[in-house]
Amino acid sequence: MVEVMMTLFAIVVAGYVAGKLGYMGGTFDKRLSKLVIDITCPALILSSAMTGELPDRRLIVPLLGISILTYIVLAAVAWKLPHFLTRKKEEEGIIGFALMFGNVGFMGYPVVASIFGHQAVFYAAVLNVVNTFAVFTIGTLLVTGSGTDRERFSRKVLYSTPMLSAYMAMLIVALGLDGIPGIVSQPLTMIGNITVPAALLIIGSSMSHLPLRAMLGTPTIYATTLLRLVLLPVGIHLLCTALGFDPFVVGINTVVIAMPVATYGTILCLKFGRDTTLISTVTFITTLLSMLTIPLLVVLLK
Repeated sequence: MVEVMMTLFAIVVAGYVAGKLGYMGGTFDKRLSKLVIDITCPALILSSAMTGELPDRRLIVPLLGISILTYIVLAAVAWKLPHFLTRKKEEEGIIGFALMFGNVGFMGYPVVASIFGHQAVFYAAVLNVVNTFAVFTIGTLLVTGSGTDRERFSRKVLYSTPMLSAYMAMLIVALGLDGIPGIVSQPLTMIGNITVPAALLIIGSSMSHLPLRAMLGTPTIYATTLLRLVLLPVGIHLLCTALGFDPFVVGINTVVIAMPVATYGTILCLKFGRDTTLISTVTFITTLLSMLTIPLLVVLLK
């Protein structure tokens, strides 16, 4: 587990160095991010249902159920807890977003694949259906606050490429379609394999542009980090275990919840004209410390 996380961390460091040296950053990172989100990540999700042995379709409903429960709990935390973590009213929504949303697409899939195997990406994709819906509804409200710049949820999100690939993967598994030709599955697998290194390189590159002062953090940021990476995943793990969910489903859900802050937070702040310093800093620190907390969490919860 430590070796896996160190391998992922090494790719993040490579992205950081590439950003510092000018090989990455700016327009290149934006285009590469779009490529990952719209093409390679959907291919990764689809290929996870074409591994030869189909994922267990009986887990689809439990995965959706545990994800809905998880985000109900996280939404309650995101609305109430930030008031106690900061004295600045304008920071409460950003902290709430950081507490509620982990980096499932960029970080969750690579980590889940590394821990549970490539097939487990399918299970993470099912969990991410609820996460994606919540990001662009509750997440938007948290970032924009109660002003007039609130934006209604766009139904286009439900038909984005990553969501469509998740629907198709669930359909393949639900119908038991295990005879997909190699001429289809192999290209998807090869394209999907780009996702892990590309996503981690982008994370490293984005960190390279943060000022040194921002990297040091504040007590508020470290309190948010402790909750995001340790206390909330452990609490949700114990709750879901007590409610009788399948241990395998609980395990994948816990790892997904233990991810660092979602990069969508920065994207939404830019879109709605909010200052990105706080969200960028907490994203950086949670990403850095997750290299330590995720292996520890997996060991402790086994």
